[in-house]
Amino acid sequence: MALTIEVCLTPKLINQHLLEGKIAVVVDIFRATSCMITALVENVKAIYPVSTVEACLSLGAQGMLTAGERGGIKIQGFNLGNSPFDYMGKVSGKEVAVSTTNGTMAIEKSKNAEQVIIGSFLNITATLNYLIDQNLPVVIHCAGWKEAPNIEDTLYAGALTHQLLGHEFLADNDAAKMALDLYLQNKNSLLKIALKSDHAERLKKFGIIKDLNFCLQVDKYPHLNGRLMGSKIVKI
Repeated sequence: MALTIEVCLTPKLINQHLLEGKIAVVVDIFRATSCMITALVENVKAIYPVSTVEACLSLGAQGMLTAGERGGIKIQGFNLGNSPFDYMGKVSGKEVAVSTTNGTMAIEKSKNAEQVIIGSFLNITATLNYLIDQNLPVVIHCAGWKEAPNIEDTLYAGALTHQLLGHEFLADNDAAKMALDLYLQNKNSLLKIALKSDHAERLKKFGIIKDLNFCLQVDKYPHLNGRLMGSKIVKI
């Protein structure tokens, strides 16, 4: 019997999905989950995603590094922003508390799932292989932008759905089919279409085009996954 794939295009809709007994793949391509995967590659000890700036600062007072953004801009007083490059060479062996506009909220709203794993283009094959091995239904939870859908997360959802369909999985809602169609129509020009998204245009104004190009690399880290274990994200 085929396992199901559902796509949730925005955290605002996640309550319409039954998460119990399923794996939630949370994705925020620009840039939270791409940063988290990069941090794990950089041998961070653990990542603690929290919803509020205050909660992040509280963990910072306990000795953790603080990282995150609001509206795409680094939060004043935080050690790190929300760029993958912020994590390079700075987090090995350390614990990092993270709060972002979209991604950390999506993680928080996914906690009823059997498992929560972190999705990005950077490690999509590792995620595919993990999901095949776990043999559970999947909900791909797109962080979007301020509870609205976005192009880049939907493209990822379509790409992962496309790969799973070759392994006894079935697209089980219209959002999964829409994401799949978007991906298939643009799979040879992912960078071009993703850079046209509202969020990409927003971030370009901050002069961080290199972040966007980095986050759209497919399988830069093809053997690494991140999973939420209790309150922290660790490498698996």
